Amino acid sequence: MAKADYDGYEALANAVVKLAAEDYMRALKSLKRNPASRTAKQEKEDNERFFRSGWYSTLTSVDGEYLIRRMKEAVGYEG
Repeated sequence: MAKADYDGYEALANAVVKLAAEDYMRALKSLKRNPASRTAKQEKEDNERFFRSGWYSTLTSVDGEYLIRRMKEAVGYEG
């Protein structure tokens, strides 16, 4: 694989993980404000499933459980 190809793959992988993290943080903040929100609960669960998936592990070496924990701490979410 050429370096340019690898750089493009890495940029795409980083963008996917970053978007999932942003979505997850938004869902956590929403749940903190409104714990009964079904939409936010579903978004949270979907993202947690992604962070624990083989696909996520293919995209990055950052431990998914660690990332989930850190984002919950950052938002002050205890659920």
